[in-house]
Amino acid sequence: MKKSVLVSVDRGETRVALLEANETVAARKPAASSSRRRRRTPNLGAGWKVAELYLERRGARSIVGNIYKGRVDNVLAGLEAAFVDIGLEKNGFLHVDEIVMPGVDAPRRGRGAGREARQITDMLKPGQEVVVQVVKDPLKSKGARLSMDLTIAGRYMVYAPFGEGVGVSRRLDDGERERLRKEAAKLDLKGAGAIIRTAAQGAGRADLERELLYLFKLGEVLQKRVAETPAPALVFQEADLSVRVVRDIYSSAFERAIVDDAKQHHRLISFFSRTAPELVEHVELWEEEKPLFEAFGVEQVLESTLNRRVDLPSGGYLMIDYAEALTVIDVNSGSFIGRGKGARLEDTITKTNLEAAEEVVRQLRLRDIGGIIVIDFIDMARARNRDAVLKELRKALDEDRTKTFVVEISPLGLVEMTRQNVTDGVREIMTRPCPTCDGNGVIKSEETIAIEFDRRMRDLAAVTDAEALLLQMNPRVSAEFTANDARVLRAIEDDTGKWFHFEGSEGLPLEHFSVILEGTREKVLERAVPFRAGEEVHVDIVEPHMYSPGDAVAKVDGYIISITGGERFVGEKHLVRIEDAGRTAAVASLIDVEVPVPEPPAPGRERSGRSRASARTGSGAAGAGSRSRSGARAREATASVGGTAGAEAAAENGRAGTAAAQASEAEREPEVEPGANVAAGVDGDSAEDALESTPRRRGRRGGRRRSGARAESASAAPASD
Repeated sequence: MKKSVLVSVDRGETRVALLEANETVAARKPAASSSRRRRRTPNLGAGWKVAELYLERRGARSIVGNIYKGRVDNVLAGLEAAFVDIGLEKNGFLHVDEIVMPGVDAPRRGRGAGREARQITDMLKPGQEVVVQVVKDPLKSKGARLSMDLTIAGRYMVYAPFGEGVGVSRRLDDGERERLRKEAAKLDLKGAGAIIRTAAQGAGRADLERELLYLFKLGEVLQKRVAETPAPALVFQEADLSVRVVRDIYSSAFERAIVDDAKQHHRLISFFSRTAPELVEHVELWEEEKPLFEAFGVEQVLESTLNRRVDLPSGGYLMIDYAEALTVIDVNSGSFIGRGKGARLEDTITKTNLEAAEEVVRQLRLRDIGGIIVIDFIDMARARNRDAVLKELRKALDEDRTKTFVVEISPLGLVEMTRQNVTDGVREIMTRPCPTCDGNGVIKSEETIAIEFDRRMRDLAAVTDAEALLLQMNPRVSAEFTANDARVLRAIEDDTGKWFHFEGSEGLPLEHFSVILEGTREKVLERAVPFRAGEEVHVDIVEPHMYSPGDAVAKVDGYIISITGGERFVGEKHLVRIEDAGRTAAVASLIDVEVPVPEPPAPGRERSGRSRASARTGSGAAGAGSRSRSGARAREATASVGGTAGAEAAAENGRAGTAAAQASEAEREPEVEPGANVAAGVDGDSAEDALESTPRRRGRRGGRRRSGARAESASAAPASD
């Protein structure tokens, strides 16, 4: 497996991508460059895949590897641990197994150590100064995980000042491990310990000695700072992200490292000049106009790590869900139904699971998912198929540098595994919990909130002397009251003897509820209804009318306006005249453009008692929450939130109930006070009658005053009945 590293540095952020390809793809020669701005174009060609991603922000840099001089704050015998003040917001956690002191035997590990095990209270006391190293970043509510077994990492080896002996990476084959062990035995470690890393494959004794001298110098600097610096303080800082990643994963299998920042390029060159001069020529500076990550397709992969769904080549897909205790990955067959007439269900399932096993490991590495992981493969009947999937999973994990442990697959197709969690992954760095649902992923439905508001409205009615109330809430919630001819609202008003009106905008939280105005019905209506018949206002036409072809919809502060003949002008701003206005909806006509007059209906197509537009609404009811029956041409109006599709607009319209039927005076239902019995022939004032006044021009709510004789003439025109 061949590899390459990309390092991109932006303002306040460093990003590193590890790319992998098989030997065949990596053997292809890079394409020649026509640019003279650089000595070689790092065109890696097709077939390379992004395997790992690392992000580091200037204000949230990883502290893993940092060494601190700290002070013991508290020792808890019950936890066999101590909390150490290292100068950060939260104290670090030091377990008894991580305590290493010169001249003191290490404590026996495990619960079965018995009485012979040394107690942590015998080794540490509150106020005692200790030198510790961070082995795990602070995560969520937990502080950093600490160890007194200090190490300083180089490229070929890890130097342990308080360690003993020499270890060799198990990722190397037996022959190479034995060779490196013999070479390391010849080194003078000065009583310290060392671990030979995987990157040392092929390295000679001279390479190891050169790096050891470099690590000795770092150790001397560390000891000097420990002696001179008062606790708590940072005494050794680990290298930045780019140097750390390239140092840890760069080996003979790498093609090159490409950096798009001159300072970072110089830093890497300087590091390799001291540790591996032969690799300096493999570090290249990206000077092309196209951004580095965009040129190699990394930006798209980085964005995909935030998706819950991951598609598989055959048509199946993964669903990745994060929980506090574990991460769950569900495998689904999706659209994959097998191939050929003889395809069997078991074969289809096994193929999907084999693809999923490889992709699961890729996602674990890309997202740097750690902790407990449960993979729910599709159930397989045959044991050999389960074994094949588990084998594929473990094979893919061989490329993962992070320590993992996999449990056998269960009869239900579940695989439990753990992956070492050292620092935050790209998801934790790039995102934050949703402020609406607090990270739960769900919120209360509009219906649930409306039921809660129903109780609050009844409670308000019981304690107020006001005749009417103006409430502010999200229109999607108020639509629950005004749907179906405002049946719910009418019931509340009949039970309480109060009038309720609504205002609000889509920007309000769903659970927002407040009383804007209390008073007489006339006073509240004056505020609640934003327009009067005869007014002229400029509006943005947002979408076609769902139920009235040729018409369109506008929305002003959550108030719906149905515009006759406005379908051709969707997306434009026009001057309209309000013909009829109700509590939550109005009908308007265009006055700044020519609107063709519709042809009369064919003979025999007339509907008795009401117009075709009225018949389309399915009822002769007034608009959303409106008790008016005297509107001249009130229609059902629909509107979208931010230009939603017609289907969504229809749904909102159904809830908003903004329909108003065109009916004759004889058919109009009279206005009835809340709590009164409805009887035919009872006179009452309509909402429009209560608002009847001389038509006037609108100078607010998105409209602007119109000047000239035409405006005066329009303003003087009386509202039609």
